Amino acid sequence: MERYVVGIGEALWDMLPAGRQLGGAPANFAFHAGQFLGMDQVMGVSALGQDALGEETEAAFKERQLPVYMPRVAFPTGTVQVCLDGKGIPSYDIREGVAWDNIPFDSTMEGIARNCRAVCFGSLAQRNAVSRASIREFISRTPPDCLRIFDINLRQHYYGREVVEASLQAADILKINDEELAVVSDMCGCPAGEMPRVCRSLLEGYGLEMVVLTCGTAGSYVITRSETSFLPTPRVQVVDTVGAGDSFTGALCAALLRGEPVSRAHALAVKVSAYVCTQPGAMPLLPEPGYWPGLT
Repeated sequence: MERYVVGIGEALWDMLPAGRQLGGAPANFAFHAGQFLGMDQVMGVSALGQDALGEETEAAFKERQLPVYMPRVAFPTGTVQVCLDGKGIPSYDIREGVAWDNIPFDSTMEGIARNCRAVCFGSLAQRNAVSRASIREFISRTPPDCLRIFDINLRQHYYGREVVEASLQAADILKINDEELAVVSDMCGCPAGEMPRVCRSLLEGYGLEMVVLTCGTAGSYVITRSETSFLPTPRVQVVDTVGAGDSFTGALCAALLRGEPVSRAHALAVKVSAYVCTQPGAMPLLPEPGYWPGLT
């Protein structure tokens, strides 16, 4: 069986001012990783409703050639109302009691987990006990060499210390932005200091291999036990930033799995996320792989 790079968690539609766009961080991550690794190497795992929007979601993933395992459950398919400010920065109104809050863990999902090469998960899809238990069970069934990425993705009030700390303990890589870092450092009792120092405190305190910190237009860091990479954010004409962070994580993961050093993987992730900001929606097709630095 093929080994998969999996995004597990929310599957939903972003209701943007310009129209409805397929979204959800796990599928965004898998889609962008797949554009470098091959779509046969990735998978989105979630749940969909027994409704027309669920049918439309399946069709949209099929059109994008993204493999998914998303069983139908007796809850509506997820939607999020997205509002953009004058700089294209989104705010979200996330519907509750939806399909991705109720992801079932079954034998098919167990088989995917046991053949998982990397998995990306966040805090949002753990807001409900059903999906939280399924995500934790999935991670526990992955093989020892699986790369486990916690892309924390704090949204509104849908997180708490127990979820954050359990996820940090299960992860190899933490992906976090500057605003989230302030919340998490306070929550976890990290010593005060400059952001890279706080990241290193989290890395050491939770036995992580890497912390990825994005700071919007102020640049980004990739911090490991032996090195720190910083890169500025390219200046681009922003259409919207929806999915940019997920594309960063997907590109970084793909590069690391291809054996690229941290500096080259970081450079690829920065350029990909900047490109996604110039396109509408979270899942634009990227230029051919040869366009990008960072992959041999």
